[in-house]
Amino acid sequence: MSDYLVIVESPAKAKTIERYLGRKYKVKASMGHVRDLPKSQTGVDIENQYEPKYITIRGKGPVLKELKTAAKKAKKIYLAADPDREGEAIAWHLAHTLNIDENSDCRVVFNEITKDAIKEAFKHPRAINKDLVNSQQARRILDRLVGYNISPILWKKVKKGLSAGRVQSVAVRLIIDREKEIQEFVPEEYWSITGLFEVNNETFEAGFYGADGKKLDLSNEDEVKNVINRIKGKDYIVQSVKKRERKRNPAAPFTTSSLQQEAARKLNFRAKKTMMIAQQLYEGIDLGGAEGTVGLITYMRTDSTRISETAQTEANQYIESEFGKDYTAQNEKKTEKKSANAQDAHEAVRPTSILRTPNSLKTVLGRDQLRLYRLIWERFVASQMAPAVMDTMTVDLVNEGVIFRANGSKVKFPGFMKVYIEGNDDNTKDEDKLLPDIEEGMTVSSKEIDPKQHFTQPPPRYTEARLVKTLEELGIGRPSTFAPTLDTIQKRGYVALDNKRFIPTELGTIVHELIIEFFPEILDLEFTAKMETSLDLIEEGQTNWVEIIDEFYQGFEKRLRVAEKEMQEVEIKDEPAGEDCEQCGSPMVYKMGRFGKFMACSNFPDCRNTKAIVKEIGVKCPTCKEGNIIERKSKKKRIFYGCDTYPNCEFLSWDKPIARACPKCSGLLVEKKSKQGMQVQCTNCDYKEEPQQ
Repeated sequence: MSDYLVIVESPAKAKTIERYLGRKYKVKASMGHVRDLPKSQTGVDIENQYEPKYITIRGKGPVLKELKTAAKKAKKIYLAADPDREGEAIAWHLAHTLNIDENSDCRVVFNEITKDAIKEAFKHPRAINKDLVNSQQARRILDRLVGYNISPILWKKVKKGLSAGRVQSVAVRLIIDREKEIQEFVPEEYWSITGLFEVNNETFEAGFYGADGKKLDLSNEDEVKNVINRIKGKDYIVQSVKKRERKRNPAAPFTTSSLQQEAARKLNFRAKKTMMIAQQLYEGIDLGGAEGTVGLITYMRTDSTRISETAQTEANQYIESEFGKDYTAQNEKKTEKKSANAQDAHEAVRPTSILRTPNSLKTVLGRDQLRLYRLIWERFVASQMAPAVMDTMTVDLVNEGVIFRANGSKVKFPGFMKVYIEGNDDNTKDEDKLLPDIEEGMTVSSKEIDPKQHFTQPPPRYTEARLVKTLEELGIGRPSTFAPTLDTIQKRGYVALDNKRFIPTELGTIVHELIIEFFPEILDLEFTAKMETSLDLIEEGQTNWVEIIDEFYQGFEKRLRVAEKEMQEVEIKDEPAGEDCEQCGSPMVYKMGRFGKFMACSNFPDCRNTKAIVKEIGVKCPTCKEGNIIERKSKKKRIFYGCDTYPNCEFLSWDKPIARACPKCSGLLVEKKSKQGMQVQCTNCDYKEEPQQ
């Protein structure tokens, strides 16, 4: 018989914690929530202070029976769910189910699953925080009131199976608004002039800056010709040389949002995948030997960049021993900019021990686990290092009043850059380019003056990283909601990913227009952000959750009645696929399913013929010479390229073939991704072309 029973959410977590606590403790898993609102009804008693009606989740009977049996044998029960609102709610539901006094010291929280952190946490048990519970409960009830009242109207007026939610509807709105910006965008012409200059047998580039001491933008070809006609000869005078030293500070340690963004940029991970792997690293990995199973990172749902003093001290000692004292940030005043919406409840996402280097874990981590851990480890180490020091140089060259400007920079002291440099969404790369030794008054000669026409580009579509960043900046959603939101809007068929960028579907646009007409507050960015702030105030005990919900529902109920009466039915016509069914001869149409678009017979249900959409890329098969190369998807949704005569021809390529032969050996050319951009390479010889951004 164990003296103490500890209940966590997952078996992996249970296994790790039980080993740390010893024989007197039995640790069991609840497998997440044990109670929730019923799926078959709203489950909220509006007439009785919005009282929720909780029921045991289907399938959780055996788990609860096991927990109740173990609880009867234990002298004391500790509830150790995750240290956030949802974890607090899980603990509260467990306390209710197992008849534990929620005001007793039954709740244990920890930010990392390591031996020291667990033992310290069990020295300080507390009562369940009802404010945290109420905040989570209010979110759940709000989402239920919105979803279970709007969705049936959409089913009746548009199509069965649709849903509407507070945060997901705003995310779809952002994607649709961006698409409208792109469609309405009118490109504007502009020009640039780049010069290649030489001094002391060294060449460098400079761009046109202005004329007669003023900055000048070139908007058309006539203005370019006027500038070039002013230039006399090839000699330019160095008018000014400015040199300065500039510090570049490291990025802060990861929050949930910045982790999802950087994993998307550098690892090509979807938000859902990032959080799944981070959960594994947090709950514990078996390292073997004396250490056994241990949590490798701190809790991954956080909006804080705060770091404990213990972690800072360990980082400083490691950095000094590995790189030298100059690389430590001990003398730097670290003033991290904190988001106005940040709750700062937990530390940043960091390794539980900086001494567990990525290289030391190569044999125990899977490929993707190791890649994500390396990202977290390097970001944290760099965040605790000294700034980089850059030598920058700006040179102005003048010919008949026409000014060309050259900028150069070189790393003088790498600091944190020795370990890690933050990615960005624009694929710009860090230049390490120093100009030749130039002094004011010197003469340099131009080797080439190259004018180029450009057109302004529309704003880019949202990637997952950009969308997460935008939602966070607008104060919409919280760390735990970003990944599920992106997942939901894709599963519902409201948006699709095209080249890793979100585009709205016809269905998404129709639903959006109906919601914005009848429920404008649901899609109002300020309203949604204000609601998140209200939930935060509930968590802090500064406002009553029933009042917040009632204030929302009074206006919402009136809009529901109007929508029921006035919303017009919308018929979504199937898009013709341009070919006939090979089984019955009826036209094929495009349909949207769980796994994306496919073709189906319009004579359904009499004919149930379906087939995948074939995307040709305009390249003949290099193997059989008869088939065409088409784009396919593996079971794991990874794109590859194969012959359309498969299985007769088994040609396969993970890289996209292109419709021209290698000029060196006439072999197959493919587009291959590299850090510098997309590069054309030959599959048969060493031929390569310059990467394209």
